[in-house]
Amino acid sequence: MTNPTTELAIRARRAAFNRAIVEGDVAAISSVLGRDVMMVTGSDSEVVAGRNAQLKVWRREFASPARMIYTRTPAAIAVSRIEPVALEHGHWQATEASSGRALAFGDYSAKWREVLGEWVIVAEIYATLG
Repeated sequence: MTNPTTELAIRARRAAFNRAIVEGDVAAISSVLGRDVMMVTGSDSEVVAGRNAQLKVWRREFASPARMIYTRTPAAIAVSRIEPVALEHGHWQATEASSGRALAFGDYSAKWREVLGEWVIVAEIYATLG
């Protein structure tokens, strides 16, 4: 089902998440993640469980001299008719922060949930395709 208001809200939250990655803004990333968020990474299928664990990964990434910029681009967002959840499908790309050179790309899916009037990510799975 498509709900234009919800879809726009989720797209705006995804854009904020992308900006936070570019800016290295851990607090902004935190605001988009659900407390018990789960992420399965694209190459080694590492499971990162919980907001605090994911923020630790982001802090490490932002401090790295080989820092990457990850951009997620939604292709479709399906909104549930019966629950306050939505499923986003899209493409991601990793570029080297220092040069802008593309290093990897793939597809992803993200489950969102509305919590206290805000849409937050509760699960993400990534596949590295190139």
